[in-house]
Amino acid sequence: MIRQRTLKAVVKATGVGLHGGKRVEMTLRPAAPDTGIVFRRVDLTPPVDLFCDPYAVVDTRMCSGLQKDGAKIGTVEHLMSALAGLGVDNCYVDVDAPEIPILDGSAAPFVFLLQSVGFELQDAPKRFLRVKKPVEYVEGDKSVRLLPHDGFKLSFAIHFNHPAIDGTATEVTVDFANQSYSRDVARARTFGFVQDLEVLIGMGLAQGGSLDNAIVLDEYKILNPDGLRYADEFVKHKVLDAIGDLYLCGHPLLAHYVANKSGHALNNQILRVLLEDKEAWEIVTFEDDAKLPETLRGQLETQLAFA
Repeated sequence: MIRQRTLKAVVKATGVGLHGGKRVEMTLRPAAPDTGIVFRRVDLTPPVDLFCDPYAVVDTRMCSGLQKDGAKIGTVEHLMSALAGLGVDNCYVDVDAPEIPILDGSAAPFVFLLQSVGFELQDAPKRFLRVKKPVEYVEGDKSVRLLPHDGFKLSFAIHFNHPAIDGTATEVTVDFANQSYSRDVARARTFGFVQDLEVLIGMGLAQGGSLDNAIVLDEYKILNPDGLRYADEFVKHKVLDAIGDLYLCGHPLLAHYVANKSGHALNNQILRVLLEDKEAWEIVTFEDDAKLPETLRGQLETQLAFA
């Protein structure tokens, strides 16, 4: 049986919120089977639990944010990406601020935190959301599709008309049947442009952004003295974001995600399109290992090897 996973122990981290610029303390705690990923605003009285739900996503400006009864939790996508990439089904995320800490701008610090405490297999089958037929969402020259696939694969193309970005690989396919999340995706950092900073700050965004937690570009070049971590780091970060955004459906996907110039808003929209078509998806478990598709078997083996 492919079983659900949670953490073996509690782990904590402290950092700065990318958009609010305030100190944030975060605690990750184990959770019972079928709990899912639950964000808890412990600074509120009483504390408020925010559950993963595409319809609870209310802010897609430079991040994905959830809201319930007026309580918000923003910038959840990097942590959600790490949880999805390492196969964590159940976890409480306690935070004392309206934002997850940005740490270094990638998912690698979250991967480190999770791996430092390890994982516990639970006595319940892992519940996958399997895409049964293609669905698509198009907005101008941007598009995103989910296609049937016995595993999880992402194909992404970006177009920025910027010499430093266009000089790198701007298209990538990541297939977790033979690639590792922690090795091949997790270290890709978020990125932004100096010329946009004044506008973003005026909107109440990017108040905590710096060269320590983002790739920063002027009109021509990358300003970070250490350069890039991957030759295709820009498009890889878009893949990282998409993994986190898609995990807000509450289950690991069995699908091929195909995107052109997508972002948080389109990633959320494609989940809504999918869920609203009851014939396009189903929840499946694999309680008989003999019936496990080979593509998914390879994905789970790779995940376990690098977790």
